[in-house]
Amino acid sequence: MSRSALSAQVFAVYLFLIGGLVIVAPNGVLSALQMPTTTDVWFRVVGVTAFMIGVFAWVGGRYRLRPFLVATVYTRCAVFVLFTTFVVLGLGPPMLVLFGVVDLLGGLWTHWALKADAGFSRRAPAPAH
Repeated sequence: MSRSALSAQVFAVYLFLIGGLVIVAPNGVLSALQMPTTTDVWFRVVGVTAFMIGVFAWVGGRYRLRPFLVATVYTRCAVFVLFTTFVVLGLGPPMLVLFGVVDLLGGLWTHWALKADAGFSRRAPAPAH
């Protein structure tokens, strides 16, 4: 397994866990984020969405889909910027930045892993036929 594929699959597991928690126990997650609890279905919809993005990340990593992996670097870094902006504007609790940091670190890991994978493939000998 390539380094970038591993980073994508670790991200997928994170999304499976977070998404699953939001689907099954949304108010537990909201309480941990110091946000008001809800009976509305929309937060569970966010959990389903996160879980499904996890499926994409798992498949993208499994098949080493480089364009997908590159796209996750940009989108995960953007999550950090957006979540931090929400907190600065008073739209969300400070704990939201923690989720952004997880995405940022994961995105950077994938970025560095893609670079390492590219360097390895340039050094690797051609397969014998």
